[in-house]
Amino acid sequence: MIVMAGDGPEPVSTAPAVDARPQDMDLFGYERGPDAPIRATARAIEAAASARSVILVEGISDQIALETTALRLGLDLVSRRIVVVPVGGIASMSRYLSHFLASEAKPLISGLFDGAEAPLLLRAVQRADQAQWSNATDLRQLGFFLCDRDLEDELLRAVSRQAVEAILNEQGDQRAFQTLQRQDAWRDRPFHDQLRRFLAAGAGRKLRYARHLALAITADHTPAPLLNVLSRAASSVE
Repeated sequence: MIVMAGDGPEPVSTAPAVDARPQDMDLFGYERGPDAPIRATARAIEAAASARSVILVEGISDQIALETTALRLGLDLVSRRIVVVPVGGIASMSRYLSHFLASEAKPLISGLFDGAEAPLLLRAVQRADQAQWSNATDLRQLGFFLCDRDLEDELLRAVSRQAVEAILNEQGDQRAFQTLQRQDAWRDRPFHDQLRRFLAAGAGRKLRYARHLALAITADHTPAPLLNVLSRAASSVE
């Protein structure tokens, strides 16, 4: 069970640290650059060597969103030895499942996945060298929680349009977003789709906005997949 933040010490996120100031545009130690996925995975694997629980996600933006959500909810990932591991895409999931299943630390394994990738993830867990995994048909029972479209979409649906526009202004991106909205291909599309396109089109935007969107979500609107995976991970150390 996740305990909400109260009047106690400020909660701590997994390394790298996540600052809770929404106006700050830096990524606070998260990997960036062409080889960022490789370095981010290696860093997380090292941190997970003595973890009690690991949460497998596809990429760095997912890691940022999940760690920021944990911070916002008051869940101290470091003290509970919970590590979020960006595996570098669904195709790599089988490799890291096998890695942690064979680990001497035997951490509790959880994860998030996109709706379209359910068949790929199911094949990955069925290839795992464990009896309870090889015959698996229920991903949720194994600790993997579905993001209907993807995690980014879960965040966008949980934040009001007003809050999104405030973030765009804070980040200095309102004018650039309005330019996209005027383009023929996007003029008549829903705001939600315009925003998804905008985040995908700019270098580093998905990483930066993952954090700001996660911070903008109120506790009672936390997307179910994020809340469920964090709750399961935390249950292993209560």
